[in-house]
Amino acid sequence: MATETHGVEAAHGAAEAGMPQLDFSTFPNQIFWLLVTLVVIYFVLSKIALPRISTVLAERSGTIMNDISAAEELKLKAKEAEEAYNAALAEAKAQAQQIANETRAAIQADLDAATAKADAEISAKTAESEKAIAEIRDGALESVKDVAKDTAKELVAAMGSSADARSITAAVTARMKG
Repeated sequence: MATETHGVEAAHGAAEAGMPQLDFSTFPNQIFWLLVTLVVIYFVLSKIALPRISTVLAERSGTIMNDISAAEELKLKAKEAEEAYNAALAEAKAQAQQIANETRAAIQADLDAATAKADAEISAKTAESEKAIAEIRDGALESVKDVAKDTAKELVAAMGSSADARSITAAVTARMKG
């Protein structure tokens, strides 16, 4: 028994020496200080910390809203710039097409003028060539007549006859006509 009482006293002494918050005799005091501490924390948080936090949150919210509205404005400006760019690009394409058409028309006009000039030169040279060919043909015909007369005269002489120039010319001319 002595051991049992000694064990209970030891357990009671350990509670007194070890953890005072578990000692029921100090509970009212602990509850009082707990309430005082909680009230002080409440007032510190409600009067100092929470207003500062709400101010920071309001500033952040305002900054975010301003940034969002600025982003919307920039988005609209970007859309307008894109539309202006597309309009300028379309206008530039139209101008390039117009310049290309004008250039084609100018080149075609130059080509038509050069073709007309070349056709005129070709026609003039053709006329000159036809005239020269006609002269050569007439000259060749006269040469053929002269050669035919001389050959006929020589043939008649080689056969032992004689013929006058008038009869030889008449015979050659009749033969050449067909």
